[in-house]
Amino acid sequence: MTVALDDRPYARRTLVALMEDRPGVLSHVANLFRRRNYNIESLTVGHTEIPGISRMTVVVCGDDAVVEQVIKQLYKLINVTKVTAINDDAAVVRELALIKVHATSANRSEIKQLVDIFRAQIIDVSPESMTVEITGTEDKVESLISMLRPFGIKEMARTGRVAMVRGAAPNGAPL
Repeated sequence: MTVALDDRPYARRTLVALMEDRPGVLSHVANLFRRRNYNIESLTVGHTEIPGISRMTVVVCGDDAVVEQVIKQLYKLINVTKVTAINDDAAVVRELALIKVHATSANRSEIKQLVDIFRAQIIDVSPESMTVEITGTEDKVESLISMLRPFGIKEMARTGRVAMVRGAAPNGAPL
């Protein structure tokens, strides 16, 4: 098995695994990482266009050897049907974040201007706070967070990386 990885020796790597949508599969994957002492930086799981198949996007730190080992171990799980290492340069990579920021009547307009600059949305307003939704690259999300931090972030939820290879899948087949 050949895995096309980028040429960085030790970096954040994105893996996409297709697996049967059954109870306990995610637990098996998490245990695999735990047993091997691999750290999961982010993990997202959701349904795919194929009934009964879920797509897991996992970000790990490591060199080519670590990523190769993770892929081999994932393939040993009976419910995993396909694993792909994604090169960020050839992929669409996004993250979603919800950020609840302290807002007063004095700073609401400034927060609104920042939100507009980042093409984010205000999705909830209360007397003491505003909740902002942003979708984009991890750098874009981080930048908005750093700009909102001086106002006081009350709560935050991030999805982690979601990635998909650009263009058509090889041979027109799903990933």
